[in-house]
Amino acid sequence: MWRGQQFERAAVSLRQAYVIVSATVFALGVLDAAEPEGSAARLAGAVQFLSSDDLEGRGVGTDGLDKAADYIASEFAKAGLQTELFDGSPFQVFQEPADAELGPATENTIEFIGPALEGQDEPQRISLEIGSDFHPMALGGTADVQAPLVFAGYGISAKDPQYDDYADIDVKGKVLVLLRKHPGQADKDIAFHTRRGQRHAYFITKVANAFEHGARAVIIVNDAHGVTKTRQNAENARDEEVKKLIARRNAFKKNETPTTDEREQYLNEIDKIIGRIEELEQQLSAGADKILQFGEGGQSSNWKTLPVYFAARAAIEPVVQSALGKSLADLERQIDHEFTPQSQVLEGWDAHCRAMVTHRQVDVKNVLGVLEGEGSLAEETIILGAHYDHLGNGGNGSLAPWTRAIHNGADDNASGTSTLLEVARRLASRPQKSRRRLVFIAFTAEERGLNGSTYYVKNPLVPLENTVAMLNMDMVGRLTDNKLVVYGTGTAVEFDGLIEGLNKRYQFDITKKPTGYGPSDHQSFYKQKIPVFHFYTNTHSDYHRPSDDFDKINVAGMLRIADLVAEIADRIDGADERPAYQDTK
Repeated sequence: MWRGQQFERAAVSLRQAYVIVSATVFALGVLDAAEPEGSAARLAGAVQFLSSDDLEGRGVGTDGLDKAADYIASEFAKAGLQTELFDGSPFQVFQEPADAELGPATENTIEFIGPALEGQDEPQRISLEIGSDFHPMALGGTADVQAPLVFAGYGISAKDPQYDDYADIDVKGKVLVLLRKHPGQADKDIAFHTRRGQRHAYFITKVANAFEHGARAVIIVNDAHGVTKTRQNAENARDEEVKKLIARRNAFKKNETPTTDEREQYLNEIDKIIGRIEELEQQLSAGADKILQFGEGGQSSNWKTLPVYFAARAAIEPVVQSALGKSLADLERQIDHEFTPQSQVLEGWDAHCRAMVTHRQVDVKNVLGVLEGEGSLAEETIILGAHYDHLGNGGNGSLAPWTRAIHNGADDNASGTSTLLEVARRLASRPQKSRRRLVFIAFTAEERGLNGSTYYVKNPLVPLENTVAMLNMDMVGRLTDNKLVVYGTGTAVEFDGLIEGLNKRYQFDITKKPTGYGPSDHQSFYKQKIPVFHFYTNTHSDYHRPSDDFDKINVAGMLRIADLVAEIADRIDGADERPAYQDTK
């Protein structure tokens, strides 16, 4: 549904902004200065459409992602770009795994095999029960593995802070037991509490790290801090409901002559409170060491032959006690107290793990449009990009992993995609012809690890050696206090001076990041030694949550960023020499 009042407020602020900048910003003919309100309507409409519930969070495997691709392709064509690029279409198609499916219980098993008990000849065998002791995780794969067991702490390899659970142990060919989350959760000064540090707690990061170290299977268990916090939260919630019950009963007693309606309302309220207390009591009785259900830790998998499980601590504890003479809690306290890994082989114990997890493959699409160049530099290419996918209903990557709800991703990255469309319109409508080819790409599967841009650089439309620069936009919809973050200012000799010179007119409060690396699609190009710019208005409390909605978008800020990006592209296009690539840290 169109939010008319929000748009009217945005339009007012746009008119005010353009009074200041329109006289000078469009001197290059990038945009007619009389058009700001038309641009605002286009931008607002694009963001609203791409972030609507109808598009289902633009998750891989959803019809909404295909609807978004069709919309972008249509807008590229309307802007005057060539779109008959791949067998007559704008779509560069490749495949990604969609929702996983779990095989029968008989094909998903875990058995621990240990040294024989005193007085016995046969080895110990501890068989876990699917559903109560463990569940396979959808981000794992299918295999039948028997290998030695290793406790590998939190499964983290980090440079900031300096911490590596794999530093002094070889886990190649082993089955790993890993703790959920990260060290020092009770200490807010530990660097793992930063956004960069938090990514080491993601399931997908832990599994990727285990795979890179040669693990054959991964068993993840709840961390002690999380179990304690879950139990405390349930106890506190139960106690609050009991207080509500007592208060409501006492209040009702004071009413000596309640009406029939008042009595009925009271009984309904009491029933609801008692139901909530019973629910919390059941949670406490079941214990706070809850195992995740299949699919709760994410659906996508890059590890087709690496089984991944989530198990109860109680199911692992006897093995740890037998092998090390200490508990999981003892190991965690030692890690937290000393901030030192405690990874070690669980001597004498093997795990026989079987998993059957199938991943349905679906077609996904990068969407491309081209504005050809003219003249001696026409074979050189400038790429402008933004990813259009998001997280669907949440799950892997969501920062509200307990919530199954549409993650509309208005800022991430309906804002960048919509700005890309606006930049395409402006550059295509310039009075002068492009000297270089301009390729506009809306990438898919960025949220799964820059997969769309990675596929493109491996299968480029035009040779990468002729690609002179890449300009990327990701989360540009929340300009606050005029602050804009620009990555890549050190990736070409000319780039720092270019952004400094142009910003004298645009007057953003710019934070420059010289590096070409970073969490978006520009990184895929920088790895190919292509100079890059990446534009970003910073993270916020709605990032990767269902609350990232259109009503929080700063359309006026997006228009100013579109102006800047279009002019940067125009300057690079108009230069006689291609930008001179530089290495950055």
